[in-house]
Amino acid sequence: MCGILAIIGKGVELQKAKQLSNRMNHRGPNEHDIQVTENGHILAHERLSIIDLHTGKQPIQGCSTAYMVHNGEIYNHKELRETELKDHKFRTKSDSEVIVHLYEKYGYDFLNKLDGVFAFVVIDGDDFIAGRDPIGIKPLYYGKDADDRLYFSSEMKAIADQCVSFEAFPPGHYYTPKTGLVRYYKPDWFKDSVATEELDLKLIRDTLIKATKKRLMTDVPLGVLLSGGLDSSLTSSIASRLLKEEGKELHSFSIGLDSDSPDLKAAQKVADFLGTKHHAITFTIEEGLEVIDKLIWHLETYDVTSIRASTPMYIMSKYITNLGVKVVLSGEGADEMLGGYLYFGDAPSNKEFQKETIRRVQLLSTSDCLRADKSTMSHGLEARVPFLDKEFLDVIMKTQPKYKMHETYDGVEKYILRKAFDTKEDPFLPQEVLWRQKEQFSDGVGYSWIDTLIEYCANQITDEQMSQAHIKYPHNTPSTKEAYYIREIFHKHFPQDDAAKTVLKWIPKWQENTDPSGRANKKHIKADVHIAKEKVA
Repeated sequence: MCGILAIIGKGVELQKAKQLSNRMNHRGPNEHDIQVTENGHILAHERLSIIDLHTGKQPIQGCSTAYMVHNGEIYNHKELRETELKDHKFRTKSDSEVIVHLYEKYGYDFLNKLDGVFAFVVIDGDDFIAGRDPIGIKPLYYGKDADDRLYFSSEMKAIADQCVSFEAFPPGHYYTPKTGLVRYYKPDWFKDSVATEELDLKLIRDTLIKATKKRLMTDVPLGVLLSGGLDSSLTSSIASRLLKEEGKELHSFSIGLDSDSPDLKAAQKVADFLGTKHHAITFTIEEGLEVIDKLIWHLETYDVTSIRASTPMYIMSKYITNLGVKVVLSGEGADEMLGGYLYFGDAPSNKEFQKETIRRVQLLSTSDCLRADKSTMSHGLEARVPFLDKEFLDVIMKTQPKYKMHETYDGVEKYILRKAFDTKEDPFLPQEVLWRQKEQFSDGVGYSWIDTLIEYCANQITDEQMSQAHIKYPHNTPSTKEAYYIREIFHKHFPQDDAAKTVLKWIPKWQENTDPSGRANKKHIKADVHIAKEKVA
């Protein structure tokens, strides 16, 4: 993974472009390079070396005049090299290079051929194309300065003070000067009416195993983020099995408050079961509060639930990179596609349940994907998310919603995922973990983390400030003192109106209490004592 910057248009000094790119140095601490094209456009790259450690430096030139920068991983790059691009001459062994060659062969129409995650810009003379992966797992922003130059960057901080207007680049789109924005990713499941497939537990299991296997592609040490919840435990179990076949050891990492963490207890149980080399990391509430300012600068959001959950993830990521691990698997996406959050249990109908899963998946780039990417990349750590594999998404999103509804199984959420991996002969997980109730990450690290954060923020913000909140912040007006405190820090780092408009707030539906914590839902039961009962499908 990396940080990319592209400036389309002449007149920006090279040193200035280097300074802007350097604001994202945390994303790529291994190599830095910059290219000024013959027409005066600029491409810059901050590299985190994951694949092809020795020759994969970017920008990369294609066979002729096109240059490219890319942030992400292309999992089918070897297949593309050996088939559609077998006549092309490659300069590197990097997975990224296939992008520029696909452009040279197909022009703009190639993004659906990519299996992976990406944000990229290809410049060819005065022509160019910028694109972002289907779900928005990798971040990308774009804007225009006062001289009509276009900017593209992995993070907002690189361009916010250079552009008179900017915004987040939409997932599943590409942009060219001839076409403007074009949506290339248009799966059938965007329509709730196509969720008509019968339940196939074996297909669910096989497809997730396949999705996890391709994400083990790396030339550097790999680990798993193991919260002890269902999603991270399953990816850890699958990865552990696959790596054992190759004689490799798997590192697992969990984090929590020493005295008050449901996740630490569950994660240790999973690690013991799988035989991973486990690292249980603890943090104090004081340490969490100390990093919030820097965290908000990294995350570029004021969404309350993102900040709550990102704090332990940010602290854990530093620990992981200090050990020399550069890639981790993470469980993002399962709750959105399967309706795993407890508020989904209040859905009024199958149709509304399905519509909400579609909406949540389409918004992942503003919430969990943003958190997973920027919390880890703040320390040069790459997070990979098997649940958001395109093929696995298709399987789950096309399955009839009645099989995903909580009420179908007496309130058990994500039942079909649990059941798919409930293999009695060769169990993937202990039963008490496989059937553990959903615990949102910010809760699972320890309930007192959120409780103390709320109390701390309440002491920093006055009632008078809250009464004037709608005047100071007319867009997404903070409704709590916690939200106001976080917004103040965000505004300090990113005072532009356009910056505030890039943020969407995570708000649960169908419940009276709109606090994003899972504990706000009436169905929540304290996690260390609650195990769901297995039902017969």
